[in-house]
Amino acid sequence: MCAVKTLKDLLRQWNIWPQHHGRIATIDAVKAAPPPSPLAPVDLTNPAQVAGVMDVAARIGDILLSSGTSNRDTVAQIHAVASAYGLHYAHVDITLNTITIFSTVGTEKKTPVSVFRVVSHMRTDFSKLSEVDRLIRSIQAGATSPELAEKILDGLHRSPATYGFKTSLVGWGVFAAAVSVMLGGGPLVALVSFVIGIAIIVCNTLLSKHRLPPFFQNIFGGFIATVPASMVFSWATTAGITIAPSHIIAAGIVVMLAGLTLVQSLQDGITGAPVTASARFFETLLLTSAIVAGVGIGIQVSGLLGMTLPPLEPVLLSPNLSTSTVRVAAGMVASISFAVACYAEVSSVIVAGCTAGVGAGIYYLVLLPTNMSVITATAIAATVIGFAGGLLARRYLIPPLMTAISGITPLLPGLAIYRGMYAALNEQMLVGFTNMAVALSIASALAAGVVLGEWLARLLRRPPRLNFYRAFRRP
Repeated sequence: MCAVKTLKDLLRQWNIWPQHHGRIATIDAVKAAPPPSPLAPVDLTNPAQVAGVMDVAARIGDILLSSGTSNRDTVAQIHAVASAYGLHYAHVDITLNTITIFSTVGTEKKTPVSVFRVVSHMRTDFSKLSEVDRLIRSIQAGATSPELAEKILDGLHRSPATYGFKTSLVGWGVFAAAVSVMLGGGPLVALVSFVIGIAIIVCNTLLSKHRLPPFFQNIFGGFIATVPASMVFSWATTAGITIAPSHIIAAGIVVMLAGLTLVQSLQDGITGAPVTASARFFETLLLTSAIVAGVGIGIQVSGLLGMTLPPLEPVLLSPNLSTSTVRVAAGMVASISFAVACYAEVSSVIVAGCTAGVGAGIYYLVLLPTNMSVITATAIAATVIGFAGGLLARRYLIPPLMTAISGITPLLPGLAIYRGMYAALNEQMLVGFTNMAVALSIASALAAGVVLGEWLARLLRRPPRLNFYRAFRRP
């Protein structure tokens, strides 16, 4: 009994063991309930105080948006922060990486007040997302003044991530290795993918410090993913070892795709933010084309060096129980390592792994053995991931975004992109176009499935919707 009690205390310290029942996600509370009090804690006739509240809300939205939160959810949480301080009538507009908040001050003679903020870094980074989630809850509860919230945000800006860059780097390597195993690779393929995954991240980090545009970073990444795979395949063929270099290259492609906003851009389009979705999708399409170009250059260079890659092998997802079990375990490891690579907290890492295990189990053990198409199976698995992740995230007060992105990232269509590029370079345009269409369809299925699953989870765990105070509506 003492051991069990000690384990429970440790899990509570890591925010893994639930403290009480009836928990809801912050985004659910934001969309379902009014501000906690009709009394404004700031002077709404003072432009300086109103601008201060709007600036706090914009800074919170900056962190949410840069972490990958959808347009609509970010707008809702910015509104919640402003309303908690009494500023109910504020217009919030988000277009790609810009946040604009507008309101008026005064009754007879109204003075316009606006705040404009540009989100400088748009990348998947969970290091500050949980802290901001807790800050929003504290503001809604009336426990944090604008001045204190500003100090907390300043501290978040200066504070380091949950763990260091080396730990994140190992996470990326393990993520690449696990993805290669999911695709059917063996121990040698996993080891090579581990090294290539780390090499891609190190190269992109160094190039980013020298301000090289991301387009060229992805070209170098695609090249790094291809040439070492060709070298290992050439050596393995000489040594009499059978490996599939496509698994290594696909794992490297997924590592680069994981840092893009392909699925998030489609989610914005589905949830009703077409302008942001179009801009993000075009940016992602451009960067993905850079990855394709890098892979193509790598294939050409490998051929010139006498390390010709083998013809495309058929994609065989065996329904064998042992093989499928290994792939489910690899999916869990991939999700956990991706969460670590994005600096997530310990509780978020564990919940993300459980969510990915449920989704991968449905995908490999239930859907694929029935000879269901890959796109349909992906959509169903993504729905399960969105639903299960949404429930677990609400149970343990974790932003649902973490579990959703971590759960679906291992299913990104890296292999389809490589097969399309290889076929196009070998004058098989129909095969190449088909694989590229399959890759886009898989990404769309992931986005639609996650949004639907998240919506279902929100219906189950959301409190009853309450109306705003009518006294505020009459004026």
